[in-house]
Amino acid sequence: MARQYLLGFDVGSSSVKASLVDVDNGQMVATAFYPEKEAPIKAVKAGWAEQDPEMWWTNAKLALSKIMAEADAKGSDIKAIGISYQMHGLVCVDKQQKVLRDSIIWCDSRAVPYGEKAFNDLGSEKCLSHLLNSPGNFTAAKLAWVKENEPELFSNIYKVMLPGDYLAMKLSGEINTTISGLSEGMMWDFKEKRPAKFLFDYYGFAEDTIADIVPTFAVQSVVSRAAAEETGLAEGTPISYRAGDQPNNALSLNVFNPGEIASTAGTSGVVYDNLQLSEHFLLGEFTKSNHPEVYNIPSHVAIENMKRICGWLEVLRDRYGQPIIINSGYRSPQLNKKVGGVSTSNHLTGCAVDIRCTGIEQAIEYAAILIGYSKESQQDFDELFIEKNKYGCYWVHFAVRPKENRRKINFLMT
Repeated sequence: MARQYLLGFDVGSSSVKASLVDVDNGQMVATAFYPEKEAPIKAVKAGWAEQDPEMWWTNAKLALSKIMAEADAKGSDIKAIGISYQMHGLVCVDKQQKVLRDSIIWCDSRAVPYGEKAFNDLGSEKCLSHLLNSPGNFTAAKLAWVKENEPELFSNIYKVMLPGDYLAMKLSGEINTTISGLSEGMMWDFKEKRPAKFLFDYYGFAEDTIADIVPTFAVQSVVSRAAAEETGLAEGTPISYRAGDQPNNALSLNVFNPGEIASTAGTSGVVYDNLQLSEHFLLGEFTKSNHPEVYNIPSHVAIENMKRICGWLEVLRDRYGQPIIINSGYRSPQLNKKVGGVSTSNHLTGCAVDIRCTGIEQAIEYAAILIGYSKESQQDFDELFIEKNKYGCYWVHFAVRPKENRRKINFLMT
């Protein structure tokens, strides 16, 4: 009896990998990646990063050909296909499924101002309660950049998708995506359990621009006759799994519950940060940023510093009577440089947090509670500043060091 295999593709920014796994014993039979040297990333301007989606398809076919030959396998031996992929990349196609421009990939930072403006205009409460994040530098913000800067091209867009969706389209001829994929692009409304219409309306996107939604674990589509002829796979082979690289890693590492933590490192570094710092605060609230392309993994010392400041935040939350929204917490040296932070910032050691406020009145109330608790508990803090940005948004910058706290207070810093 012929051996049966599962086929996996991983669309990375450095290469596309293909692997065969034996259905019966779960053992890896063959694996290959192309190109064998790092794939090119086009950087026309500083902070830009683009790749040609057709290159992913070409490399996928080359890697597939190699492993099929190595395993002496036929297309009919493949029982299902799964796809992992680099997250956040924007792929735009027309009605003929022709790619309209190079993909703006995950490490491209041109869309940061579009995400920040949406976060400020729509409000932190709306974004964090519905998107669980800021629109940031993610896929929706990248599409907003295209809409403003390439209007003619934008008008020809039929569907937008992610890199894994594109590979699935080339294999099946069908355009679809998953809820997991939409969520990584800030296009899924977790509160309403539907595509994020409020964000589409804000940016001026038609909701039907996104691909049809299919389950993450299901027969999402099947290999088409055209793709079968091009790749040697059997027509009708099911494509039954798809996820971005980091959700896929979290799944394989069994990171599902509060208190579980893992990290991965590659072209980027990621922390799966469900670590509970205190009763109401998770590590992920302190490490999030609008720059997913920038390494931001804290040390054990920084985590202990964050736990210390969470003691103060729990008091603030309890006395104010409402949840506290963290705008910024820990910053790696790379992230601190990216956002223009000073070299002596308490954020670098996990000793500082920026607490988002609805306005000056709430900021003053927060400050009064923190100062009052400091006097009651006879504990000092290092910094307490009320700050405001050019968009008119307020926050309280609060820092507590392990020792030698300076009790610096300043209001309305800009």
